[in-house]
Amino acid sequence: MRRGIGIWWQAACLALMPLPAAAQMQWRATEQVQTYAITGTSGIELYASIGERGPKIGREVRTIAHTNFKLTWTRKYEPQPNGACTLVSALPRLVITYVLPKPVSALSPDLKKKWDVFIAGVRRHEEVHGVMITDMVKEIERVSVGLSVPDDPKCAKVRTELQAKLGEISRAQRQRSSDFDRMEMSDGGNVHQLILNLVNGK
Repeated sequence: MRRGIGIWWQAACLALMPLPAAAQMQWRATEQVQTYAITGTSGIELYASIGERGPKIGREVRTIAHTNFKLTWTRKYEPQPNGACTLVSALPRLVITYVLPKPVSALSPDLKKKWDVFIAGVRRHEEVHGVMITDMVKEIERVSVGLSVPDDPKCAKVRTELQAKLGEISRAQRQRSSDFDRMEMSDGGNVHQLILNLVNGK
C-alpha cells in the first residue's frame, strides 16, 4: 500500500489470555529509503523534474514522495478442548519503504540550502505515514492475540472474524493518512510551504 505527497502547482510559480505485552512487542519495523533521480539548477527546475519523474500512484497521479509497506504475519491458531479456536500468537514482519527524490548533480550553495530544507520536510512528512502504519500493525496485533471463536474446531470461523477486524483497522489507517495529507497540502500547510520555499527565487 502507498501513501504519498501529490504533485500540484502553485500560481506563484507553478479465550486464552493474550500474551504479556513484553512478549507481543518483540518486533520492530524495518525502514528503508529508495530514491529516484531528478535534475535542475533552480528550485522550479527541480520541482518540474519531480513532476516528470516522480513515482506514480495508480495510472496517472505522480507524487513527490510516497511510503510503501510490506506486512506479513506468522500466526498460530489452536483448537480448544471446548470446541473453540483461539489465535494464540501473531508476530508481524513489517518493512516500510520511503521513496524520495534526489538530485543527480551538485547544486549551488544557495540552492542546496533550499533543497536540504525541502527534502528534510518531505521526509518528515513521509515518516509520519510510517508511524501511522506501525500504529496500525500494533492495533492489529492487539485485537489478534487471544481472539477466540466458539464452535470452531477447524479454526475457520476465527480467521473470518479476524479478517473483518483487519478490514476495519485498515480503513481507519487509510482515512487517518488521507486526513493528514489533506491538512499538510492545504494552502498554508507544511507541504504547501515547503514547495513554495523551494520554487520561489533562484
